[in-house]
Amino acid sequence: MSKISRREALDFHSKKRPGKIEVVPTKRYRTQRDLALAYSPGVAEPCISISKRKSDVYKYTAKSNLVAVITNGSAVLGLGNIGPEAAKPVMEGKGLLFKIYADIDVFDIEVDASDVDKFIDTVKAISPTFGGINLEDIKAPECFEIERRLTKELNIPVMHDDQHGTAIISSAALLNSLELVGKQIDKVKVVVNGAGAAAISCLKLYIRLGLKRKNIVLCDSKGVVTKDRNNLSKEKKRFATNRRLNTLSEAMNKADVFIGLSVGNTVTQKMLKTMNKKPIVFAMANPDPEISYDTAKRVRKDIIMATGRSDFPNQVNNVLGFPYIFRGALDVRATEINESMKVAAVRAIAEIAKESVPEDVNLAYHGKNLSFGPEYIIPKPNDPRLITRISSAVDKAAIKSGVARKEITDWNKYEEFLIDRLGLDNQLIRGFNRIAKENRKRVLFVEADNYNVLKSAEILKSEDLCVPILLGNIDFITNLADEHGIDLSDIEIIDVKSAELRDKRHRYADSYWQMRERKGVTKNQARRIMRDRAYFGSMMILNDEADVFISGVTRSYPEALKPPLEIIGKESSLLAGLYIVVTKKGPIFFADTTINKDPSEDELFEIILLTVKAVRRFGIKPIVSLVSYSNFGSSKDKETLKLQRIIKRIHKEHPTIVIDGEMQANFALNKSKRMGLFPFSKLKDKKVNTLVFPNLVSGNVSYKIIQELSNYETMGPVLLGMNKSVHILQMESSVNEIIHMSTIAAVDAHERN
Repeated sequence: MSKISRREALDFHSKKRPGKIEVVPTKRYRTQRDLALAYSPGVAEPCISISKRKSDVYKYTAKSNLVAVITNGSAVLGLGNIGPEAAKPVMEGKGLLFKIYADIDVFDIEVDASDVDKFIDTVKAISPTFGGINLEDIKAPECFEIERRLTKELNIPVMHDDQHGTAIISSAALLNSLELVGKQIDKVKVVVNGAGAAAISCLKLYIRLGLKRKNIVLCDSKGVVTKDRNNLSKEKKRFATNRRLNTLSEAMNKADVFIGLSVGNTVTQKMLKTMNKKPIVFAMANPDPEISYDTAKRVRKDIIMATGRSDFPNQVNNVLGFPYIFRGALDVRATEINESMKVAAVRAIAEIAKESVPEDVNLAYHGKNLSFGPEYIIPKPNDPRLITRISSAVDKAAIKSGVARKEITDWNKYEEFLIDRLGLDNQLIRGFNRIAKENRKRVLFVEADNYNVLKSAEILKSEDLCVPILLGNIDFITNLADEHGIDLSDIEIIDVKSAELRDKRHRYADSYWQMRERKGVTKNQARRIMRDRAYFGSMMILNDEADVFISGVTRSYPEALKPPLEIIGKESSLLAGLYIVVTKKGPIFFADTTINKDPSEDELFEIILLTVKAVRRFGIKPIVSLVSYSNFGSSKDKETLKLQRIIKRIHKEHPTIVIDGEMQANFALNKSKRMGLFPFSKLKDKKVNTLVFPNLVSGNVSYKIIQELSNYETMGPVLLGMNKSVHILQMESSVNEIIHMSTIAAVDAHERN
């Protein structure tokens, strides 16, 4: 990831609504009666029920889905003891992860208490509010006692993620690594560098999985933790060795496994060379590992390597565990998160990595066709199987070990429940971002004399999503950027009217004249036209001097489309516009939304084929409905008969396309209603993700209504049918809209190749 500036970070947390989380009502509140039900007098009834039977609190309140993320700020990230107020942004961030990965609601609680007893008493006093407690960023050794006592004294799940999160994920990675190198966990020699909460928890869990205590060497900042050292904490004493070792270098000689939970650059190439054959190295210090991934792979070709970083294979990331462990614990109302539940999570994570990887995960990682091996020992964070497999495994372990207060009998139904909770509203965007970052395309912005365009270019560059190229007057653009504090360093600005580009303009003009000489364009006109940024930019795309053409922010759609249409041209008989509506249950594609006013039968047929091709290009299998005001001939007129002929033709000529219609939009999007009334539909029980509209009015109006009246994010329009990646934005597009469209366009350019 590119470096984040201080200003950008502060702006992110402070702009619009400060912070990262908010409380959203879950019940209607529009009328006086709604308010009377929500509060007085209606609220009395659930209060009375709970007073008679305390467990009804799960039935009538948010407790069953509410976790407290609690800290005293004594060990925050790499910042140390910065206090509860300074820790709050981190706790809000943890709450954000709980919500987006497992749909768990969070209140972050920052407690001003460094004393163990005071902290424990505070948490116990507020515990009736919550279904679970996630302890966070509390320093060792106090964190051990705090978690132990709270687990014992409360009847809700408690987990200190700093300890157990890394332990659970690294355990799964260790089991799979040992399988790949053909070694047994009870035989390997393990060196752990770092003796904090995470390291101690890792060792405890490794031992539970079969590691022998006699084969462990623990190191801290003073060297090897040996039994003859003075002033060892209780936790360190448990893992002190009798072996005559003093340094990390000595400990690593003939070791099979190195676990790093310390600081960067503490392991040398020489140390790595002394390890046994097929070494396993988890260098998890952040942001700099104990030894860099590239160095380790260069020194030892036989190594299996993991780090805490997302820019290398095998990231040991706690987000693979805690959201789903708490999801499972909440769903069976577990009284604790015990060792059996942690081991169940370990084995579930390990098994997922050994199975075939879903195509949408491959897509998000540049279509690499990930498979179990040295560079893929644990799943990726965007794997949709995590919530179902880990949560179910945790549930079953809780039930079997007797800590569950609620049984699950229909596991298929529970899996559907989890999938619905997960939501797919951000996976598509994350997938696009991943592909764009790995294939940094040159994105040409025709209208660079605009604040939104310049701000977008700055962000796209800083996020490594593409290589922006700006067209416009250099002085004007730099002054505008300076005025608004926009950093355009290392971003190319091209002034197409400059004297330096005279020869290039003339070459472009000559080429353009040859294209248009029989269409009324003279050579002199061609030279004047080539001073227009849109025409010049189109020639750059044609000559492969840029990959993506973005225009339309300050020009009307027809005006912006004309130059690339004349120069770059179409790949099909017509063009169409596609919008993406990002919903919690996945993306829905709308076509045509921008170009064809009243398409003929042949034109609508072609729009369907273009749309299907585009959706497939984004790595998604299109399930298409041709929508109308009629359902399968319920209205018989010229329009509906045309749609019926199109569907019949698609079924005959393109039988692999999953499509049906004509049908009303509510039946297209509600498969239960559709199956109830139209069981014959070729869509069957499939979830429609692509809507094709009979004309421009219906398509354009539909997506604009959704854009204004819902919280769904919309992306587009994606221009279909051009020979290159050319996309025309709506006038006055926002910064986010430009960023999203540029990213999609970069993915489009990559997939075309």
